Amino acid sequence: MIEIRNLSKHFGPKVAVDGVSFEVKKGEVLGFLGPNGAGKSTTMRMLTGFLPPTSGTVSVGGFDIVENELQAKAKMGYLPESAPLYNDMPVQGFLQFAAEIRGLDGVQRDKAVDRVIELCFLQGVRHQSIDTLSKGYRHRTCLAQALIHDPEVLVMDEPTDGLDPNQKHEVRNLIRRMGEEKAIIFSTHILEEVEAACTRAIIIDRGKIIANGTPSELSARAASAGSVILTVRGKALQGVRDEITKLPQARAAKVLEHLDSTLTLQVEPGKGKEPLSSALFDFCVKRDLRIEQLSVEKGQLDEVFRSLTSSDIAA
Repeated sequence: MIEIRNLSKHFGPKVAVDGVSFEVKKGEVLGFLGPNGAGKSTTMRMLTGFLPPTSGTVSVGGFDIVENELQAKAKMGYLPESAPLYNDMPVQGFLQFAAEIRGLDGVQRDKAVDRVIELCFLQGVRHQSIDTLSKGYRHRTCLAQALIHDPEVLVMDEPTDGLDPNQKHEVRNLIRRMGEEKAIIFSTHILEEVEAACTRAIIIDRGKIIANGTPSELSARAASAGSVILTVRGKALQGVRDEITKLPQARAAKVLEHLDSTLTLQVEPGKGKEPLSSALFDFCVKRDLRIEQLSVEKGQLDEVFRSLTSSDIAA
């Protein structure tokens, strides 16, 4: 549904997006991750036809966003980062207006408005003037206009920006449900959002894609992935760490906490054929140590994000 090939955008000497290529299929929710200034919003704006690319192509539903602009945009709903609204209009009136722009009228228009009002939890403010709405309800109203024509493709730039925790939870659940039938891409810098709603994630830094995979695949790239957190209790804890590092299944062990009778270690896996957790269990049994915790680390997405992205990008 979305196909981007070698997309670039230059602002004078500055390269904001540098040869980006990716696809989004129906039934996928793609999280577009990156630090401030990495090129997320610029890519979103080119994808939606708001900005012309310096080079490369964008295809939406089989239509080129430059050569067949109207056909491509007809298949797309767009929630920009700063939701634009007509403040003097009531919520229902604004959504009726958005529906008419999308070619809906009469009963079809009214049904579409009722559907998105329910979908975006706007029942309590449907007759309220937009300029009296809270930031959260304004954002939901703009999301509703993006959904008014039930698009096949949904593009959202920071979709939960400014929402409270309950509203964020509602929007993430909505994105996950819609992602079963649509092709969705949204940019964010909130890592928990990717884990909660996305089937796949891309990390962009300095205008280039540096990682692409499912959230679990990206998390598995963390340095801590596969390590074991071991907490043991016993009378003779002296030398336990050194003995563990001599196991073929263990590459290294770091002391996280050492009290009088308990010891917590983070053990890095080595090259032994036996799983590290099994080897540690056997070791503790032989040493007559009581195991209070034995857990395998899955890796954290934020750890991968920090290791891959730069910290000196200007906002």
